[in-house]
Amino acid sequence: MTKRTAAAPPAPGLPKIAPAEVLWRLAALKTIGIADLKQQWRSCFGQEPPAYNRAFLEGRLAYRIQELAYGGLKPETLSRLETLGEQLDGGNTALRRIRPQDGPIPGTRLLREHRGVTHVVTVVQDGFEHEGRRYRSLSAVARHITGTRWNGPAFFGIRGARGAA
Repeated sequence: MTKRTAAAPPAPGLPKIAPAEVLWRLAALKTIGIADLKQQWRSCFGQEPPAYNRAFLEGRLAYRIQELAYGGLKPETLSRLETLGEQLDGGNTALRRIRPQDGPIPGTRLLREHRGVTHVVTVVQDGFEHEGRRYRSLSAVARHITGTRWNGPAFFGIRGARGAA
């Protein structure tokens, strides 16, 4: 069983944020420039910002601002989350490193127009269905539609933020 320590109080030198400031600081995250956003990161975390996109920085900063104003998770909450995590993976830390499938969930319908024809693909439990025929991958469907090799998620426009669906 892997135990994580409870969220520590803000390190010395990190700002104490008054609860009355939280709303305007959160709203400002959407309007300030990226240089100011990175400066906010340095102020709130006491370290250099990671090389992630603006949306990541905004979301993480929004959480951190609230954390500095209201405090982090209670030890009981952290313990409960840890217990739930252990129930999901049985304490196997290797399972925690496996990325979940990023593909669409069964029942999703994908639409793609190709050469004037709209193609509808339905995601099923064990693959994809197109024109009453089952396929194991989106790439196989794209090949059937186009007659050439395609990356299926790219053809259907569902590439996720992490690269592949």
